[in-house]
Amino acid sequence: MELQGKRVLVVGAGKSGVSVTRFLLRKGAEVTLTDSRTRDKFNGELDALLHAGVRGELGNYPEIGPGSFDLVVVSPGVPPGVPPVAAARRAGVPVTGELELAYRFARAPVVAITGTNGKTTTTALVGEIFRAAGYRTLVGGNIGLPLVDAVEEYGPGDVIVAEVSSFQLETADRFRPRVAVITNITPDHLDRHGDMECYTAAKARVFARQGRGDFTVLNYDDPRTRALAQTVPGKVIFFSRRHILKEGVFVRDSRIVARLDDGETGILAAGEVAIPGAHNLENALAATAAARVMGVEPAVIARTLKTFAGVAHRLETVAEINGVKYVNDSKGTNPEASMKALEAFDQPIILLAGGRNKGSDFTEFARLVREKVRVLVVLGESAGEIEQAARRAGCTEILRAPDFREAVLMAHRCARSGDVVLLSPACASWDMFKSYEERGDLFREIVNSLK
Repeated sequence: MELQGKRVLVVGAGKSGVSVTRFLLRKGAEVTLTDSRTRDKFNGELDALLHAGVRGELGNYPEIGPGSFDLVVVSPGVPPGVPPVAAARRAGVPVTGELELAYRFARAPVVAITGTNGKTTTTALVGEIFRAAGYRTLVGGNIGLPLVDAVEEYGPGDVIVAEVSSFQLETADRFRPRVAVITNITPDHLDRHGDMECYTAAKARVFARQGRGDFTVLNYDDPRTRALAQTVPGKVIFFSRRHILKEGVFVRDSRIVARLDDGETGILAAGEVAIPGAHNLENALAATAAARVMGVEPAVIARTLKTFAGVAHRLETVAEINGVKYVNDSKGTNPEASMKALEAFDQPIILLAGGRNKGSDFTEFARLVREKVRVLVVLGESAGEIEQAARRAGCTEILRAPDFREAVLMAHRCARSGDVVLLSPACASWDMFKSYEERGDLFREIVNSLK
């Protein structure tokens, strides 16, 4: 992709948009950065870019017509129907995203991991396995570091491990990972995608451009994910926690087994996987499959699975105070993710839930809350919706918090020795925070102040 002297419009001035803008400047492009928010909303974050020659259109969008721009790069958080993107498509201006842009300049093979839940943990785990195997490894994408920040620093002998979201995949065109992984597909982001068919189609773009020499790792236990095997152009590798497979990675007699083209290999006992919970065993199976098809030795995989402690904001123990364990699962941004968190504990739970609903239904979540949760503390935009679902399910111990800090303090006051205070909101953070990381960081800060 030739960018020297090209007129490029970047839509969205968040983390991804800023990284794209810097990348385009390095390539000699003439960049316009636009966002619906005004300049004062960015606390001076954009000043360096604007001083470097970037044209800012903040608080309003520029007019787009034939010949106005050579390329539009849209940030993943920006809906595809916003005026500049829609106008660019009408005018025949190419529209792409940061993931596709980074891929055009990638020289290292890519392992791309997507799915509704588990993709961050699986991405981090795969990255650790490749590092342990001696590969120079870039871990980025939706997990935190935009790929354009570092993609050109890695060559054919290295590995890029990328978490990719449905939003990023919407604008993928030539994106072709050597290994694609889909952990599972359950309802999420329906406010953006409209229905499960469109959401699933967005996820399936992760393998759409693959060839016969590429691999797609799919969750056999998830019917919607398993059904995608019929459309995969590369080689399908299934993983399963519940079934013994003719080929793939699975659990047999409580041991993880990889049965692939080079024969059957035992990896380790399932109970030796360091990260807790049945859902994390599935993540370990997916990571094992991705590493084995790239030739990583079983002993390296086993050592990493025994030591990998998980990722921040996902079942992260913050503290134990007076016999009460405080757990940060801020990354539980949909009901299914939070249900997996609830299932990871046998102790009584004080649950903090609520935030911005992304089009999810809370019925099944509420039924599990009835079984597992002693006290439910609801907050945020969806507090009323979650409370109604919980009461319909038979929950009676429900508190409504006026803000996040008070929610944590209310949970603290309710907790008894042996309880778990669990932040697993089942919702996005955007009603109160910029990100689930910011929400989890505040939870940590409040809990540590209680010591």
